[in-house]
Amino acid sequence: MPTIKRIIPSLVLAAAGLLAPGQLLADRAPSPEERSRIETVLRNEGFSNWGKIELDEDDDVWAVDDAYASDGRKYDLKLDPDTLAIIEPD
Repeated sequence: MPTIKRIIPSLVLAAAGLLAPGQLLADRAPSPEERSRIETVLRNEGFSNWGKIELDEDDDVWAVDDAYASDGRKYDLKLDPDTLAIIEPD
């Protein structure tokens, strides 16, 4: 009969295997060059400030949180990763 000393390491390894795939698709922050390009697009589209910017690996889009438009409204935006065009304001 397996002892607890043999079961626990197996459970730990199994749990680590379940978490690893999710870590491969983690969102990432933009590089300084990417951030500069994204911020230029946001300013040109009339946004004055914004929160977090990250590449959403699940949807393959740039996600911009809490972007304030010239009318004072707040939006969560999604930008095309290649063209940086706004493809979805929320």
